[in-house]
Amino acid sequence: MIKKLLSFRSKYSILLSIQKFKPLDYFKEVKIDKDKNQAYIFLAADYGNLGDVAITYAQTKFLKEFSNRQVIEIPISKSLEGLWFVKKNIKKGDIVTTVGGGNMGDLYDQIEYIRQLTIRFFPNNRVISFPQTFDFSETEKGKKALNIAKKVYNSHNDFHIVAREKTSYELMKKHFTNANVLLTPDIVLSLDKSEPRKPRKGVVICMRKDAEKHLTDEQSQFILDEIQKNFEDITYYDTHIHRDNLSIEERETELNKIWEVFKRAELVVTDRLHGMIFCQITASPTMVFQNNNHKVRETHDWIKENKGVHLFTEFDENRIREFLENYTYEEIKTLDLSDKYQPIKKLL
Repeated sequence: MIKKLLSFRSKYSILLSIQKFKPLDYFKEVKIDKDKNQAYIFLAADYGNLGDVAITYAQTKFLKEFSNRQVIEIPISKSLEGLWFVKKNIKKGDIVTTVGGGNMGDLYDQIEYIRQLTIRFFPNNRVISFPQTFDFSETEKGKKALNIAKKVYNSHNDFHIVAREKTSYELMKKHFTNANVLLTPDIVLSLDKSEPRKPRKGVVICMRKDAEKHLTDEQSQFILDEIQKNFEDITYYDTHIHRDNLSIEERETELNKIWEVFKRAELVVTDRLHGMIFCQITASPTMVFQNNNHKVRETHDWIKENKGVHLFTEFDENRIREFLENYTYEEIKTLDLSDKYQPIKKLL
């Protein structure tokens, strides 16, 4: 009964206090390189959302490439241990980062709470929130959550928050007035997984089934019916594999699997943000539909010069039917967005 009455924040605070006196078993094999400064990655995705896993992968790769630091991941499932492990080892000049993504807001409030806890835990070190979407709702819950976030974010004197779309950038600038707010693409767009090229055939369908879904069931069925009329080979592949506690090796294996599937498709149909992004980094043509917020549309702005990414901002049966009936695969190239990440590189 008591557990049911306690909020997540209260329960987590109690567990965090207890963890202080427990062994840090998960991190016992981690060796701190005393000749280097460290970059810690909190909220590292070790669960089955391959979009989030790709963000963690790309962020780790980015930090290794553009900073002369030892990079240490703190998996989200090990946050309790991780906070005390880093607290024990952190020194002047080390930086703390939190993963990018779409979890800054009240929809994924537990992740938001752990991010705030991380910021509060390390007041004397630079903290960088990698490219995020601002997603606080206009509900009473959302307004309350935003007020709490503003107090935490604005209390840190060396906090740098990166938006991945212009709407998020403007909202972060408005509300997080003591933070240094920057704008870059989603960190996964810093990757290029287009080589080696593979022969392409058929369609891959990668569609949402969660709270961010915008298409109705009837609209989704219409799209599927039109695909079936025009293509023989159809593969279904979601960016969520419904597994938890993945090792780093398992995460990379799953990412390589989905990238391989996309690289063999003549067309990918998706309403997932990272479905679209995976198409950009694997040079795969895609038909993209909106989700329930601005992140797909505005992330597309970064890659709109890629002629293989076809964004459908409105559901239009005639346009969809015409596109699929007349579709012919043409080889495309990825876009080089490396210069867009200069704001983060300067912080490292």
